[in-house]
Amino acid sequence: MQVSSMHFKARAGQKIADQRLQENLKKLSTKWVAGRAQAVLELEDFEATRDDAVARRNRALGELDVWLERFEQAASASGATVLYAQTPAEASRLVVEIARKHGVRKVTKSKSMVSEEMALNSALEAAGIQPVETDLGEYILQINGNEPPSHIVAPVVHKSRDEVSDLFARVHHRPRLTDIPEMTREAREFLRPHFLSSDMGVSGGNFLIAETGSVALFTNEGNEGMCTVLPPVHVVVTGIEKVLPTLEDLAAMARLLPRSATGQSISNYFSILTGTRAPGETDGPEHMYFVLVDAGRSALLGSEFQDMLRCIRCGACMNHCPVYQKVGGHAYGWVYPGPMGSVLTPSYVGIENALDLPQASTLCGECQVVCPMKIPLPGLLRKLRERQLDRGLRPWAERAVTAAWKFAAGRPGLYRPMVKLASRLLRLAGRREGRISRIPLASGWSAYRDLPVPAAETFKQQWARRQAGGPTAAAPTGGGAGGSASAVRTAERPDDQPPA
Repeated sequence: MQVSSMHFKARAGQKIADQRLQENLKKLSTKWVAGRAQAVLELEDFEATRDDAVARRNRALGELDVWLERFEQAASASGATVLYAQTPAEASRLVVEIARKHGVRKVTKSKSMVSEEMALNSALEAAGIQPVETDLGEYILQINGNEPPSHIVAPVVHKSRDEVSDLFARVHHRPRLTDIPEMTREAREFLRPHFLSSDMGVSGGNFLIAETGSVALFTNEGNEGMCTVLPPVHVVVTGIEKVLPTLEDLAAMARLLPRSATGQSISNYFSILTGTRAPGETDGPEHMYFVLVDAGRSALLGSEFQDMLRCIRCGACMNHCPVYQKVGGHAYGWVYPGPMGSVLTPSYVGIENALDLPQASTLCGECQVVCPMKIPLPGLLRKLRERQLDRGLRPWAERAVTAAWKFAAGRPGLYRPMVKLASRLLRLAGRREGRISRIPLASGWSAYRDLPVPAAETFKQQWARRQAGGPTAAAPTGGGAGGSASAVRTAERPDDQPPA
């Protein structure tokens, strides 16, 4: 898959102007956000469950090489072959070699974001092998000209029912349907012959279990079983960071993943697959392979970005992100969108190839609040922004302003009068309309949003007057004073009192 993350700003502007997309993205807040909020209430102590799961993931990552070795031993003992790939291209090459070894002509695929990293479909097609996506969302995208997914859990969240109806009528050459169950049945009728004639199935892997050599899969459509059990060859492609030591660790993740991803207590289908078909068994593959992909993951181990490897790909961060909710996934330009993608993409493909993504966040912190693995996404984004500045990858004007602010911030005697002067100038700029719609040297920011007019006094001035026993803060002036008054009220509130 081609990386186009350098064009986030231009793409974001286009997506915001797309009224149909804006209507489609409303599903995120009406379905996914509300669903998660209700599902987590089912757990007696959600925070304790999260803490336990985080500790288990940290344990696995702390000795990743050990657990990968144990996984390989257990998987090999059950008849599977474990292969390692340093790069996405190498991973695709290994899968193609497996297919050629077994004379494969058709591959049925269950959804896998790692296979998107690998551009696996293109590699298979180049080798004369037909890939068939069988998840409904991925199937829709494939028959629509191999369109990339816009969400890691709901790949067609950007499309409406009418768009899919038109697509099915055009591609399937059948009367146009609008009833979702009927449309699903139509897709099933077209996919069933592919399941029965497939030579090899490819799936992702939500988790790998070291003690049993198994792969665990959470799905909602049932097609995964048709891809992993029916074909004579099954290939699992997943990242090296997905390994868990024990089945008990898997149980801890199972409490969190469906609730965070789709608002379900448990997925409709949950599979633990171990090895090849044994004598006397009636189903299962004759040959099983694991292709474990590094592709930048090991470089995060021991770094300040290691927390990102805890990610279980639930999509909660993007569902709740105010930026993603407005621009959708395609604006991010690669496999992983939203806050997690804004960290992963620069980490995997190079920060110089994704300059806008660390800036594609309000840093509101909602992503960290809902992340089941408690990944400090805003903090990681700030670290990426620091790296960009250190390497001179931001525009010169931005670097100059940042350097000037840093110089002044380290000198209180200079910083205080600068803040007072800036506050006065901003109040003058917004005195007519009650807001500031244009800021010199910051047109890239003010072209898309208005700035509230600052309060008459800075917070420090109001705080000093309060400490001296003076009157409560003056009445708000302009559009932005409400924020300062709120700050004063917060400062006056004792620690044991809740906010009004």
